[in-house]
Amino acid sequence: MTRNNLIVLVIILAIFGFTLWTIMPLDSNRLGRDGLKLGLDLVGGVHLVYQADFTDNMTTDERDAAMDRTVITIKNRIDKYGVTEPIIQRMGEDRILIQLPGFTDINAAKQLVEQTGFLEFREVEVNGSNKAVYLSDYLAQDNLSFIEAQETGTRIFSQTTYNQNNEREFRTVAILTTDADGTLYFTNAAGDRIEKDTLTDYGSLAAWIPARGTDGQQLTGNFLSDAQPLQDTSGVVPQYVVSIKWNDEGTIIFDQVSTKLYNRATSGSIERDLGIFLDSTMLSFPQINQATYGSSAQIEGNFKPQEAEELANLLKSGSLPIPLEKPPLYQETISATLGANFIDMSWKAGLIGIALVMIFMIAYYRAPGVVASVALVIYGVIVLAIFKLWPVTLSLAGLGGFIVSIGMAVDANVLIFERFKEELRKGRTLGAAVEEGFNRAWSAILDSNVTTIIACVILIWLASSVIASSQVMGFAVTLLIGVIMSMFTAIVITRTLLRLFVASGPGRNSRLYLSDWGKK
Repeated sequence: MTRNNLIVLVIILAIFGFTLWTIMPLDSNRLGRDGLKLGLDLVGGVHLVYQADFTDNMTTDERDAAMDRTVITIKNRIDKYGVTEPIIQRMGEDRILIQLPGFTDINAAKQLVEQTGFLEFREVEVNGSNKAVYLSDYLAQDNLSFIEAQETGTRIFSQTTYNQNNEREFRTVAILTTDADGTLYFTNAAGDRIEKDTLTDYGSLAAWIPARGTDGQQLTGNFLSDAQPLQDTSGVVPQYVVSIKWNDEGTIIFDQVSTKLYNRATSGSIERDLGIFLDSTMLSFPQINQATYGSSAQIEGNFKPQEAEELANLLKSGSLPIPLEKPPLYQETISATLGANFIDMSWKAGLIGIALVMIFMIAYYRAPGVVASVALVIYGVIVLAIFKLWPVTLSLAGLGGFIVSIGMAVDANVLIFERFKEELRKGRTLGAAVEEGFNRAWSAILDSNVTTIIACVILIWLASSVIASSQVMGFAVTLLIGVIMSMFTAIVITRTLLRLFVASGPGRNSRLYLSDWGKK
């Protein structure tokens, strides 16, 4: 037993322990993941297919760009509803597939998709001393009333948070609005009334009011003509920014707003910030650094390239770039009544499949079969951990792909062990037979798995861009993960365990490998 093998064994045990902790139980919260995500066919939900209504003078490139922005807009709206792993993607050139697992109201789902998004620009509300107004100022009032009485628009209180990847996110905590009688009250992001007492922990959040020009016209996305991600190289360190352009009317309103914000406070003050909101959810809050900008400006924020591109797309996607034909081409509410039965049957099939494969391997290959069975258990745990941490949405087709991958997981072992037996019959020692068996089987293992990987990649491409089938996508993704991990377990885990076993005392017994070993 070499030192390298021991090191690899320790690493394998550590990986196994970590992945086992990650998935047990399957519905546990681990590393920010709430559990295995189940697809539409297992938990029920809404399935919609929309047809885009293009204008006759749009070019192919303009259609592609408009479809991409439409998908982004719909995703941004649905995220607020906490739908579990929604599937929103293009179907061919002019259709959009929307699947919302766990969403039971099809009319609410259609209204959510079909509504016109509202992109607006807001400023921080200030009091008579030009100082920022915060949520705590409103919570301190016995009778709610707007502090800036001339502005009767809603106040939005947005919280800045950071996800596990240290990426900035925004959450609308509360909205202060009025009813038909002019009475002020708080709502959450979904529009449900909430009591003041529930907001005491958020008193430091600023009140954002509509940004208006001198004539009272609100600055909205309707005045934007373009937004593009750019790399600004004018500074010492290049940084990614978002360049925005206004139409003629927007240029006038924006200059009026920027002049007002610039003159009210010093650099770095929150009173100079200009908030960008889509459907009452903040996207960014750049600082106004000069009094006038003209028809263009830059939004700076130490963006990553992907963040700059996403913000630019969102700015261009305040409303759907193209109308969707109504009603949808296809709509269906899928019941989850069979979901539990399907899940139970799938897991039973998986366990039975693993058991049968283990029995065959042990009966036919003896000690190597035991080693392969142990590796198969490790394989299953690692794959489930990947499904959970990615996360992968498991549909019935995805579970089928996982079950198929179980049988394929031992394919490499079969090739290796058959080579191993041939080397033993030639008279090689156990250690030499192990190494030679793995070396000679590697080319066949590589060829068989690469062809399967290629097939999976083709299926994923077809499912995402041509036929837009989530079932095909789920099967291909789970099978692809399974094939890649089967190569890892066979070449690394099985090989290491077999090396350690043949180097041990009990592992030197020839009967554990071949009943006819040594016979002519």
